[in-house]
Amino acid sequence: MADTVKLTIDGHEVHAPAGMLVIDAAKLAGIEIPAFCYYEGLTLQAACRMCLVEVEKMPKLMTACTLPVAEGLVVRTETPQVAAARKYMLEFLLTNHPLDCPVCDKGGECELQDMAFRYGAGESRYNETKVHTPEKQYSPVVFFDAPRCILCYRCVRICNEGMGVNALGVVERGAVSEIAPNHGDHLECDECGACIDICPVGALTSGIYRYQTRPWEMTHVGTICTHCSDGCKTTLGTRNDRILRGNNRDRSGINGEFLCIKGRYGFDFYDHPDRLQAPLMRVNGKLEEVSWAQALAAVAEKFKQTIGAGTFGIVGSNHTTNEENYYLQKFARSVLGTNNIDHHRTGDVVTLVDALSGKSGALATVADLCERKAFLVLGADLALEHPLLSYQIRANYRHHQAHVYVVTPKAVREDKYAAATMRGRDYESLRDKLKAQPELVILFDDSYQGGELRKLVDFGESLGIPVRYVCLVDYANSRGAIDMGLTPELLPGYQPSGQSGLHLDEMLAAELSVLWVVGANPLENAARKSGFLVVQDLFLTETALQADIVLPAACAYEKNGTVTSGTGEVQRLKRAIETMGAKPDLEIIGFIAREMGAAAALGPWTPDAVFEEIRKNVRGYDVAMPALSTGGAAQTMPVNGRVAVPGPAGLVRSDRNGLFASGTLGRYSKVLNSVLESRLSR
Repeated sequence: MADTVKLTIDGHEVHAPAGMLVIDAAKLAGIEIPAFCYYEGLTLQAACRMCLVEVEKMPKLMTACTLPVAEGLVVRTETPQVAAARKYMLEFLLTNHPLDCPVCDKGGECELQDMAFRYGAGESRYNETKVHTPEKQYSPVVFFDAPRCILCYRCVRICNEGMGVNALGVVERGAVSEIAPNHGDHLECDECGACIDICPVGALTSGIYRYQTRPWEMTHVGTICTHCSDGCKTTLGTRNDRILRGNNRDRSGINGEFLCIKGRYGFDFYDHPDRLQAPLMRVNGKLEEVSWAQALAAVAEKFKQTIGAGTFGIVGSNHTTNEENYYLQKFARSVLGTNNIDHHRTGDVVTLVDALSGKSGALATVADLCERKAFLVLGADLALEHPLLSYQIRANYRHHQAHVYVVTPKAVREDKYAAATMRGRDYESLRDKLKAQPELVILFDDSYQGGELRKLVDFGESLGIPVRYVCLVDYANSRGAIDMGLTPELLPGYQPSGQSGLHLDEMLAAELSVLWVVGANPLENAARKSGFLVVQDLFLTETALQADIVLPAACAYEKNGTVTSGTGEVQRLKRAIETMGAKPDLEIIGFIAREMGAAAALGPWTPDAVFEEIRKNVRGYDVAMPALSTGGAAQTMPVNGRVAVPGPAGLVRSDRNGLFASGTLGRYSKVLNSVLESRLSR
């Protein structure tokens, strides 16, 4: 445990770790010291002078954001002298600041506005004409209004240090200094919007949210991003069943405040003009709108006719919830009597679990990436494919000097701070360097599967140090789909099914009586061979266009349930909006079961009831409910033993999605397709 020192702040005795800053030590006593430029985790700036405090035996006011605690220090944060200094600083900051609060998008959540009310800087002695420059648009999502800027440099630091992009800097000097992008008049960056959220005033505003509403008019719903597998929590601001904004300012998820462009802006696919809002049935060769009752009855009738007289194939999704995946495989096996069920696998989790049998604590969490001492990144371009994991490792390097080793086919952002980099796959040559580390986390992509993955685990175990692993998978519930048994060879919890069944590619090649596709697009580049095709999806994908019946499904932001991140952390989805005509996949499956007279055998199809069944029957999912109920994450523990039936080689294929692509959903996101970087990355 770090040494602690005792100091006094506003008469409160505080015990703080040695080296902690006074501004943070005050929080331990519930005392807020205002600041604009200070931000936890970023380098110190001391630019705004709002955090001035009185310190006994010091001749002048001190900045609490740069003053470390010391034994016996006596600090006063709210004396008349301190209040006057803060008032004068506000007066100075407002010299050129336009008083446009009624139209500024930061109104109601502006730190400068709050401080002006708190310290009463209601009038100014500065009578000179305010310096004004026109508003600039740096990208489709980032607007900059220089007169509002207070030059706190938060945006510059979060972009350079937090994101590792270096897209923002400061040009000119004095009263005409302003924040500028890295390419003259436009940004080329990750377009993550972190600079907007971290701005304490209305200088940087969102091209998606601006002029839409006020923060107090929205309902804020915390749910999980529906794109990649990192499991970031996004807080959606909604009004009148429309999503207007995404952020995570309350730091309530495993991602803290971090969000990439997909988590912050990629929600807009939900109201795309092509969104399905009524069932479709093929009539005389054309898909025509029908009622839900008619469509469900037709599906149920076809399913009943096929049982025992034909063959089924079921393709599940890595975007649907754990409850939907569990219920789907249960329906397939117990009602339809088929083991032909699979999904698009993007990482070889099964082989990893089998190779680690008998070892506990060998699977890393998101928190581990910010705490462990060394990392080996294999194959993946983390910053583009798994931005949260990259962000965590980058923060670890900044704060704890973690050693990062990179073995990838091409240059990646981790190269900038890596202890060693190699192009290719020869991680064996790093053996001596890795053995010298106290511990290691290995992150690997889909190029390590089957025998290659077993060799990697053997290599890790031969180092003689504690090693943890992260199998990188693509989508929001890729890990949950495997855990819930969406495979022919495995039941939920990695238990062998004991039955033969067709895998995804085999189903697409076979002439099945019925192919049922739930939330996937397996026929994107192929023609169907099945006799009857049922599709549940948000859009008329290439697969849906070939279907006999299409059922409009709800997206992740329109339903409740749980998903499991790539690191095995289960979190709750929470419905933010409702879209007319669309239904959650769990409801659709339940209604089909009811039409077939099989609902009693399957049990209720509410998310809570199904998840309770999952907790009882799926090993590793008997997680603590308080963590989930309060919006947190709970670590699942997959079976710690041999997986008796490993999947056949060649089934694992990553889509290699970057920051600006996310399968079908990415195609229908206006924001992802509008930014310059999206066009450059194609």
